[in-house]
Amino acid sequence: MSSTKEQAAISRVTMFLQEWDQGNKAVRSHMLSTFLRQSAGCTGPELELVFAQADSLFLARLTAWMRLTYMIGTCLGLQLKAIGVFLSASGNHRYLHEFLEVGGVLTLLEILGQKQTAEEDKSEALSLLQIVANAGRRYKELICESYGVRAIAECLANSKAEDTQEKARCLLESLAQGNPKYQSQVYKGLIALLPCTSPKAQQLSLQTLRIVQEIVKVAHPSIVEPLLKVLRSLHLEVQYEAIELIKDLMHYEVRLALLKGLVSLLKPTKEGIKNIEILNVPEFANMTESLPVFVQQAAAAKAIRMLAQGSPTLSEELLPLGLVHHLLYAMGYQDHADSQRQASLALEYFVRTYPVVEEHVHKAMGDTLFELFLANSEGLYMKMDDVQADILLSNKVNICGVVEEPE
Repeated sequence: MSSTKEQAAISRVTMFLQEWDQGNKAVRSHMLSTFLRQSAGCTGPELELVFAQADSLFLARLTAWMRLTYMIGTCLGLQLKAIGVFLSASGNHRYLHEFLEVGGVLTLLEILGQKQTAEEDKSEALSLLQIVANAGRRYKELICESYGVRAIAECLANSKAEDTQEKARCLLESLAQGNPKYQSQVYKGLIALLPCTSPKAQQLSLQTLRIVQEIVKVAHPSIVEPLLKVLRSLHLEVQYEAIELIKDLMHYEVRLALLKGLVSLLKPTKEGIKNIEILNVPEFANMTESLPVFVQQAAAAKAIRMLAQGSPTLSEELLPLGLVHHLLYAMGYQDHADSQRQASLALEYFVRTYPVVEEHVHKAMGDTLFELFLANSEGLYMKMDDVQADILLSNKVNICGVVEEPE
């Protein structure tokens, strides 16, 4: 560039920066819109050329304005997008370092935690954090050291926009990969998300846990209780992901705890039954089908059937846990048709696979009910009378010895 052109470029940039420094909100907003329109997709060298080597001066001004105003949301979306032009530019390492040196990561994380921050602005902040994470292990560590896992997880749990939740999920997954110092922190953060009230957040957390579980290699015992509680969800997509994660965890040391937990869920606790009895009035008659305790009971029976069908070894581990007794009980508890149906389907597998189970179940049911069971296990609950249901509820089946080899 000739000296004349250099002087003209410097003069133009100087005027631009002066206009910025003296401009109000409306002026700066217009300047940012123009910048985004003209500079989106520029490389680092191209930005240097546009700003006559004064690109860092504009980035510093932009970052400072964002840090001063993000709590009141002044042009926050434009600010984040403009910063994104610098951070996403190829050859962006200098811009990235300059942004981090002034506390850029902390500011982005604080933006995620502001209740008044718009969803689209949270989404943009997550995109910038993803750019930082993609720069390498040291940058992932910086985000985690800044309590980023908690901030991102809370954003995932509290957000109302699926796009924002998906970006938060991707970022958490990214922070667990190639980041051995903090991968356990991400894993525990995802477990902490399981009890949240957002079904979408639960689904995404379960999906990500399946990926991160393979990274951390060890299953933390704290995953058992919240994972089993997720089976209470009325959302089938959440239950599906929970059961898939349970299947994955059969290869880890929490296997027995999960199996015991699933079996125990087939028989509601006294406290759970008491709560159901309180609702046993006409105006609540239609509510029992969707009560969490019954939804969880049905999901547990379904999970047990899927686990058993996938592994004979698991079947032999389940039977000594009182499985048949609990399945018969679930089949007899007439307040939830799906629990009865799922328990029947699970029990049918064991009856047809293990002669010892067939013998015990036949004896517990009696000839008539057992024949109905074999003829149509899935629809048995519709054909049982109250006496037969009571027989199932009061069964004393206990298979604790060595299971015979299946035929």
